[in-house]
Amino acid sequence: MLLIETFAPADAVPAETLTLTFELRAKCRLRTRLDSGEEVGLFLPRGTILRGGDLLAGKDGRVVAVRPTPERVIEARSADALLIARAAYHLGNRHVAVEVQPGLLRLAADHVLAQMLVGLGLDVRETQAPFEPEAGAYGGHPAHHTHAHAEETGAKLHLFAGGA
Repeated sequence: MLLIETFAPADAVPAETLTLTFELRAKCRLRTRLDSGEEVGLFLPRGTILRGGDLLAGKDGRVVAVRPTPERVIEARSADALLIARAAYHLGNRHVAVEVQPGLLRLAADHVLAQMLVGLGLDVRETQAPFEPEAGAYGGHPAHHTHAHAEETGAKLHLFAGGA
């Protein structure tokens, strides 16, 4: 099994890919499989959220590129910036993870939220798309740009061994 505890340099050349939903990319401890089928264990600093394009460094020297997998999402569209802002406000008030693009809000599929967005006047549809929600206003930079202290690094194999 490939063990990953750190990020690779931005100019590293990936040898493998790891395609995950946003929910799985938000886990700092994860046992999963590379796209090649090889088992991999992630032991990243707490609070890490993997983003599409991130490069991870395997303990064996291999570089793994992270890719977001398309998943069920709602896309709410409007050319009216005020309407998009109002919808974003209401979603934020409900602590919903939202990806913001010009004229578009994307969120995990939820029929109640879809009805709310339609009621606000947005054009809403469910689709399959990669999901990259905002990191949050207080995070500043994506979580993986923070630096762990020496005592926080290293795999906790006893935690991993008990996992599925």
